[in-house]
Amino acid sequence: MDSFPSPPVGDRLRRRFPRPAELAPLLRPRRPRPGGAQRRLAAAADVADLRAAARRRAPRAVFDYTDGAAGEELSLARNRSAFRRIEFRPTVLRDVSAVDTSAALLGEVSALPVALAPTGFTRMMHHEGEVAVARAAAAHGVPYTLSTMGTTAAGTLAAAVPGVRRWFQLYLWRDRARSLDLVCGAAEAGYEALMLTVDTPVAGSRLRDVRNGMTIPPALTARTLLDGALRPWWWLNLLTTPPLEFASLTRWQGTAADLGNLMFDPGATADDVAWLREVWPGKLIVKGVQTAEDARVIVGLGVDALVVSNHGGRQLDRSPVPLEELPAVVRAVDGAAEVYLDGGVRSGADAVAAVCMGATAVLVGRAYLYGLMAGGEAGVRRVLDILSAEVRQTMQLLGATSVKDLTPDRVRLRVG
Repeated sequence: MDSFPSPPVGDRLRRRFPRPAELAPLLRPRRPRPGGAQRRLAAAADVADLRAAARRRAPRAVFDYTDGAAGEELSLARNRSAFRRIEFRPTVLRDVSAVDTSAALLGEVSALPVALAPTGFTRMMHHEGEVAVARAAAAHGVPYTLSTMGTTAAGTLAAAVPGVRRWFQLYLWRDRARSLDLVCGAAEAGYEALMLTVDTPVAGSRLRDVRNGMTIPPALTARTLLDGALRPWWWLNLLTTPPLEFASLTRWQGTAADLGNLMFDPGATADDVAWLREVWPGKLIVKGVQTAEDARVIVGLGVDALVVSNHGGRQLDRSPVPLEELPAVVRAVDGAAEVYLDGGVRSGADAVAAVCMGATAVLVGRAYLYGLMAGGEAGVRRVLDILSAEVRQTMQLLGATSVKDLTPDRVRLRVG
């Protein structure tokens, strides 16, 4: 085999000073970026960057309430770990110059196979709260789910953001008459769907909140005052805007777990789902399904969709991982209802993977809350911008031009 000897020392390249004309193409100063939140959001390349920004902006107890989970947070870690085990199987030499990322959810078009999940106490994360999230959802053409534990009333949100697809999430209260009032209020305000959460017979054990002394609203203690000195704008916004109160109940001052145990009904059964099917005129979704066996029972009650979810790891630690349970649930449902997935979704690639494994769409919660804490409505829009770009790019790299092309043969879960 021919070899190429090194050039003699005398033939080696000699150093020289560059000419100004040679430096000019290399000098590319960045244009000045706008200040404050806009610069912070523009610099975020993914949801993880927005999470880091949220951690810097929000008080520790507020960030931990959003970021944390139950017990040792094993389910939280496993939810994310499952998505990291995804291996895509792309097809090549496909024309992917035009890609349609839209999906049909409950008979209507969503710009992405994504809906925004219900989250409680949203104005605690940022004073713009649920209205900011709904505006961002409307701008991106995806549904938004308002929580029973929200800080904006169903009618108020509908009036503020009439153009967003509105779903209303319900916890069954011990007081069934109050539950019925909430259901009727959502129907009168034109909400498209009711989402019943069924994995909360009691509140989960969220140890970060216990250790932080987290209350709703945050109490002014020596610890929070010290933390507030590092985040004065958050406290200024909290104290100079309307009081942080729940829209669905009278003022509460205590922990989230105590409130949940006061409200949640551990006696709820499948009969309650059947009752809601009778009294609710719109689409009915059940959230918190974790086994194929339960999925069969719930679909038999006439629901339109169910959400495979372990509450983001915030209820029962060591609960089943939604992504791992998804194929079995999809087989059990057998097309009788739409199947959504919730838990661990942090990117558009995650959303694409879940759809490939059988989900109609995914729900995202923590991801948009990171954006909300980092920059209000603009932060939520940035999250949706990122997810949209990632969904499109992942589909193109997979060789898929439509969400219908996202089939099980395009993914597999690696072992370990």
